[in-house]
Amino acid sequence: MLYPVLWMVVSSLRPNNQIFRSAGLALTHPHFENYSNGWNAFSQPFSHYMINSAIVVTGAILGNLLACSLAAYAFARLEFRAKRVWFAVMLVTIMLPIHVIIVPQYVLFSELGWVNTFLPLIVPKFLATDAFFIFLMVQFIRGIPREIDEAARIDGAGHARIFFSLILPLMVPALATTAIFTFIWTWNDFYTQLIYLTDPDMYTTPLALRTFVDQQTATDWGSVFAMSVVSLVPVFLIFLTGQRFLLRGIATTGGK
Repeated sequence: MLYPVLWMVVSSLRPNNQIFRSAGLALTHPHFENYSNGWNAFSQPFSHYMINSAIVVTGAILGNLLACSLAAYAFARLEFRAKRVWFAVMLVTIMLPIHVIIVPQYVLFSELGWVNTFLPLIVPKFLATDAFFIFLMVQFIRGIPREIDEAARIDGAGHARIFFSLILPLMVPALATTAIFTFIWTWNDFYTQLIYLTDPDMYTTPLALRTFVDQQTATDWGSVFAMSVVSLVPVFLIFLTGQRFLLRGIATTGGK
């Protein structure tokens, strides 16, 4: 599984005429110029596209943490009409492929004038559209003893105070899991960003890598692999930093 990644790292240090000659990992003379060439290949430095990705990722994480946690609390603790039906509808949305809903979504965002902005990539996250994370948090909250809620209610706390003061602090593993998965999926997202972002200055990292290949008749593969390695660094750092929270969020079921 790791061999293609290692081959990409090694290939990022090879001259173009040697990259596809061998599938081995032997490296004799590192060619560090690939990184400088790739970094400055566009009208903007590659950091510009990484900042764009960071903006989208930050908005998506904040939206999912806030909206999905509120929706999960409602499904796990509140009683309202047709609760089971709405929960089933929410789960069904997980099965819908993006290609089914992308056309009506694009028409809607086009009418709002949001095409070629980051809004279509961020605003839906604040509307609890990621059912997977809602389901994850619902299962986590159901594992928290209801006696905690009842004790807080006796002291006069309402749902808002119970959620923000009691439930939310106990949900740290689930919130961290949501943040990590949202970061990885949004940072690596290509299809949705390709649909909504048309201005090269608005491109995110995946779109910049695609443009790198398309803009030249003879592709500088060494620079492409070099920038691919650079784009993977934030993903590895986030995963390694939050790995313990990720394991706790998936393996545990709530309060102890």
